[in-house]
Amino acid sequence: MPLPEQETRYTYKQYLEWSEEERWELIEGVPCMQAAPSWQHQAISRELIIKFGNYLKGKRCKVFSSPFDLILTNEEDEINSKNVFQPDLLVVCDPSKLKGTGYVGTPDLIVEIVSPSTARSDKFYKFNMYEKFGVKEYWIIEPDIKLISVFTLSDNGRYGRPEIYSEIDKVNVKVLKDLEIDLSDVFDY
Repeated sequence: MPLPEQETRYTYKQYLEWSEEERWELIEGVPCMQAAPSWQHQAISRELIIKFGNYLKGKRCKVFSSPFDLILTNEEDEINSKNVFQPDLLVVCDPSKLKGTGYVGTPDLIVEIVSPSTARSDKFYKFNMYEKFGVKEYWIIEPDIKLISVFTLSDNGRYGRPEIYSEIDKVNVKVLKDLEIDLSDVFDY
């Protein structure tokens, strides 16, 4: 997985010292500033938060939305992690890994809503990192064409071919039994 050329690599510890007024991510120690999302992005995020939140009410798993730090690490020492993400939405089922401003470990589901400034990162860098760390289900949402690609982790630890859904479809969430999301509501903007 090639990364942008950058000599200095940063850690979560350094990330915590940066301005709280800006949104950043670290991909293998390379800082990436996040732009404000579009109104369509916000509308999709809002609808999904409502749908996931209503379904998960009273359950062990919880849904969170950005700004929310996801520290991906296989080590006990998260402060030195070089992978800090701000997923648009994520579902976590191990509340013991909720710490400070986010979650340390691998969530069960991540949703990224693509914008022109994040498309490369969401479809390439984050895709590879989420696969590497074992995120069971990864959604990439493209608001401009009202399309969702759902990647599910196979037994071999790789994402297979995605299931593709449009605004007229319903998605059965693999990691949450019995949750079906009607995309006509999600893309109603």
